[in-house]
Amino acid sequence: MSITALIAPQLPLLRRYARALSGSQASGDSHVVAMLEQLIADPEGFDQSLDPRLGVYKLFSSVWNANPMNYIKVDELSERPAADRRLDAITPLPRQAFLLTAMEGFSPFDASRILDVGPEAFSALLSEAARQIGEQVASRVLVIEDEPLIAMDLEGLVEGLGHTVVGNARTRDEAVAMARRERPGLILADIRLADGSSGLDAVNDILTSFEVPVIFITAYPESLLTGERPEPTFLIAKPFREEMVKAVISQALFFDKVASLRLKDSA
Repeated sequence: MSITALIAPQLPLLRRYARALSGSQASGDSHVVAMLEQLIADPEGFDQSLDPRLGVYKLFSSVWNANPMNYIKVDELSERPAADRRLDAITPLPRQAFLLTAMEGFSPFDASRILDVGPEAFSALLSEAARQIGEQVASRVLVIEDEPLIAMDLEGLVEGLGHTVVGNARTRDEAVAMARRERPGLILADIRLADGSSGLDAVNDILTSFEVPVIFITAYPESLLTGERPEPTFLIAKPFREEMVKAVISQALFFDKVASLRLKDSA
């Protein structure tokens, strides 16, 4: 198959990524064009041993990161909508790591290959992105978890990202009462609670009062992935990895805040 046939189907998603990375369609498209020009000049630069989408993003990243203008400080940028400035404020490599996994859906392993860094270095980039996002969208978090040690781990992790834990609920009734009293900006919820009640039922009760992003953290993810009802956007299986929880917290808060800001910007 020709290089053109391999690359062409990848361009629409690549343009989306380039636009998010640069903050504007014009700038994003200019970098895609620069990548294509480099490919024409040096066809060997496209690694055909990789999955085509992976190879295209890797080539694009090499072009993007070779441009020193992409490393200018945020305060040197022109005024832009608040939603875009949130993304601008994440330093370049952590921003790429975050977008590749959170928006483009690459696994951390594939994203590390795109950025040409090792797995440990990539994990550090994601952690740094999570920290920087936490500084921008610091939130109040309710933990619904009946295991004290797991609850303590989650609380420490959340606070390490710059957020505030408003409480830990161990039952459905506690969770609903605490949520209605504290009005958290994010909920981390287990499914099976101390008294045999359901974290899913607790969340459904809470969502009748106000909208809030929810991350389910459970040893029984299959109970939520039945295809018989709407499935959660954010779901983490136990035993969890800290890096995964940090990344998903940042994803949930960042994209929820950006969606809200874009609605305000367009009003």
